[in-house]
Amino acid sequence: MNRIRNLRVNVWLVMCFVLAVFSAGANGVKAAEGYEEIGCGVKYQSAGEYSLERLNKILTSELAEFSDFKISFPEAKHAVTLYRVVYTTVVPELNNRPVTVSGLIAVPQNVAGTLPVVSYQHGTVFSRTEVPSFPDESAETRLMIANFAAQGYVVIAADYLGKGVSAENDAFVIKDATAQTCLDMLLACRAVFSDLKIPTGELFLSGWSQGAYNTMVFLRKLETLGMPVKASAMAATPNDVYLLVNRLMNVSSELDVQWVVGVICLLINSYEHYYGLPGLSQAAIKPQYWQAARDLYVNKITWTQAAKLLPLKTRDLLQAEFIAGGSVVGNQFFRQLQANEAYCWRAKTPARLYYGKIDEVIAPHIATLPMKYQETMDGASMNAVFAGEVANHRGAFLYGILDQKKWFDELRK
Repeated sequence: MNRIRNLRVNVWLVMCFVLAVFSAGANGVKAAEGYEEIGCGVKYQSAGEYSLERLNKILTSELAEFSDFKISFPEAKHAVTLYRVVYTTVVPELNNRPVTVSGLIAVPQNVAGTLPVVSYQHGTVFSRTEVPSFPDESAETRLMIANFAAQGYVVIAADYLGKGVSAENDAFVIKDATAQTCLDMLLACRAVFSDLKIPTGELFLSGWSQGAYNTMVFLRKLETLGMPVKASAMAATPNDVYLLVNRLMNVSSELDVQWVVGVICLLINSYEHYYGLPGLSQAAIKPQYWQAARDLYVNKITWTQAAKLLPLKTRDLLQAEFIAGGSVVGNQFFRQLQANEAYCWRAKTPARLYYGKIDEVIAPHIATLPMKYQETMDGASMNAVFAGEVANHRGAFLYGILDQKKWFDELRK
């Protein structure tokens, strides 16, 4: 019954998108907040523009602030116009409850012809506004805009459920809700493209860290619906969240960084809410850390504040009995983690999987799991690409977006 209900919801959303496309030009009206409403819960507004000067600053001085990984990008060719999109999606894990979410569209200026589209899925952030539709607060988004939109691609990027304008709780690694939010962002953007008369063509996917996981589950959703994707690229992907969590609980590494503890706080609280697991966070997190973990999740405190209240290692955050349960999949939380793997299907779309040797979060063997899996299944080519001996988590991202841009260009020829 759930599958039938989800199919009905998806059909309704596609029909809604079609209606928006055909009515957008004639019926668009200005919303009170300065948005252009185009029907079916979709509206958009100008979010400014990035000049060539600003884009080249992003690719130089702002890049240096983001990471000391040695890399250089081509100079920007096109100024970029930015739009914030607000749209409706549903939450499969909450009986398909409709919710409002947001995202970004970045359009290159003065480019003739049909434009390729890159859907970018962003990495983990602890605030509501370090997301694509607030690009001045999101360095990774600015780098994607400067590397892709400034070179002639349209970039679209969902903020996710619980981020941006969304009033919901953070849906962190909530598999079906994430895939649905990204799908509906794509449909909403296509309605906006029609309203703005922007001709768009082939679709590419890109993601980093949490966003790489989101890219994988989004790709599976698109393939299931028969919606073509030219190619996909993922950097530092937590393909098997169960495996990653057990590594963090049981095997300490000199590369571990404290903010991963914050990620575990988001994960546990998110699963408690979206999978209906009352008491999970209290059973998992030691009492002296529970309040700080909860406050971080609901954005009552920042990561800077939480870091002073939380331990340095994941194992020190969690209760011993909870950790022991992870070894034998001893409760619904760990069973759900196993069910939420991102890579176990026979893929149709070629992909590249970027990883770095000194990644502080995602070990190479986790980032590259889909490669051998797809070989065994005779699926699409998912090639592992080494970002280098000194590539950490951000280094894998930077190497990845530079390399994938060249690869996407080649595929378009």
